[in-house]
Amino acid sequence: MKLLFPQLTKSIKITHFALLMSLFNLLFFHYSFLAFVFNNLNYKSFNGILLVISLFVLLLLFNAFTFYLFLFLSRFVGKFLMVVTFIISSIATYFVNTYNIIIDKGMIGNVINTNYDEASSFFSVKLLLYILLFGIFPSIYIIKAKIITVKLKKFLVTTSLTLLFFAALIFVNATNWLWIDKHDTTLGGLVMPWSYTVNIARFYIHKHQSNRKEILLPDAILKDNKKSVLVLVIGESARSKNFSLYGYEKNTNPLLSETPNLFYFPAVSCATYTTAGMKCILTHKKSNDLYEILPNYLFRNNVSVVWRTTNWGEPPVHIKTYQNRAALIPGYKGENGNYDEILLSGLKEQISESEHNKVLIILHTSTSHGPTYSKKYPPRFEIFTPVCNSVELADCSQEELINAYDNTIVYTDYLLHSLIELLKELKEYDSSMIFVSDHGESLGEKNLYMHGLPMSIAPREQYEIPFIVWVSDSLRQLKPNESLTQNHVFHSVLNFLGVESPIYKEELNIYN
Repeated sequence: MKLLFPQLTKSIKITHFALLMSLFNLLFFHYSFLAFVFNNLNYKSFNGILLVISLFVLLLLFNAFTFYLFLFLSRFVGKFLMVVTFIISSIATYFVNTYNIIIDKGMIGNVINTNYDEASSFFSVKLLLYILLFGIFPSIYIIKAKIITVKLKKFLVTTSLTLLFFAALIFVNATNWLWIDKHDTTLGGLVMPWSYTVNIARFYIHKHQSNRKEILLPDAILKDNKKSVLVLVIGESARSKNFSLYGYEKNTNPLLSETPNLFYFPAVSCATYTTAGMKCILTHKKSNDLYEILPNYLFRNNVSVVWRTTNWGEPPVHIKTYQNRAALIPGYKGENGNYDEILLSGLKEQISESEHNKVLIILHTSTSHGPTYSKKYPPRFEIFTPVCNSVELADCSQEELINAYDNTIVYTDYLLHSLIELLKELKEYDSSMIFVSDHGESLGEKNLYMHGLPMSIAPREQYEIPFIVWVSDSLRQLKPNESLTQNHVFHSVLNFLGVESPIYKEELNIYN
């Protein structure tokens, strides 16, 4: 460090140090922020020039002021917080720059709910370089810097003048407030370190509020004793655009396209990330309150409920039979338990052995989750080539990326077909399958990747999803819905299983 930056190892005034580190923060972590501003603002006009300069100065001084406050109160605490923020900001900036994500409350929820398998799939040399260059190296200097502090009087004067300057800057930009208000979600999601610090706080405040005791729904009754089974398959990152059932030019649904009694509808998700999509699928209405979810409700009302998952991000599930991949592997007789086919292992026997006439099976898959699409299906399903094998999606051609993703849809087609064939063997049951995805996926369109953008700015690829239904009885028809939402699932399941409930809404039922 001394050889590289001999002038930086000398004693430095606290104000100069705070400004220097804020400048590093601005240069290292705000390329996407500044690119967004220039792409969405007429920067050649007077107001545009004023706003660009004001945002640049505000970013520089606000972070410097924050560093200054913490360092004055405690150099140890100040340095510790700066080291933590530089390292986290280097990781956050990698994902912002690589996948064009916005770090809002929803994205924080995705990060916190991510398990080891998904997190490890993002590992790359480029990520290590970001951490090393923009996180570790600045942190070494922060730790070693000899800071000259100031007296309380000078601290108070500096603080007062800075606050007055901020007020003046805000007043001068009064004509630009509407533009800032329009883009506040995106701007806030790209400012480091505030994008993740503020939204982590917002996430846990919301989680604390939502973790109150769930609101129980009114008791339900079973209208008949007819043996019925419905399998709800919740897909992961499946977008309808790449299903040949919906008109895609490549044949990604060779099996389902030949399946009788199959219906499919255009649909949209409630959100572009898993936790919100799952909540919307499993609750009776769209609400921020924590209502009893579908599996818990039916289990409490004498329906046999089984939940099998290779995924995560699920609401609290309170049922007897909950099986993740680890629980399913011991009984799996296939070659490789790393793929979603494991969800079908022993399922027919499990349904047949049920002591109830009404059975709900929920399968939560992970088939189309990025960035490693090519690892989500067995090699024999690599129909479209060449494929992208890198976690750096922008390093692949769009053809390679889409081919890898399309192969996950081909595998999904196989899984759903296999499930339907399994249900056909249960002659004593009236059977149905519903497949709906939690959200869609971006595959390089408009230079966007994966999912998680706020709905207000998300492209249609991230929320237009498949809604596919199969029924065993050829006489049973579905309503001619032009478009569905995830809210239709709850009430359709109640209808098919003959569950009578005060909260049932016929207009959200798909079955005739």
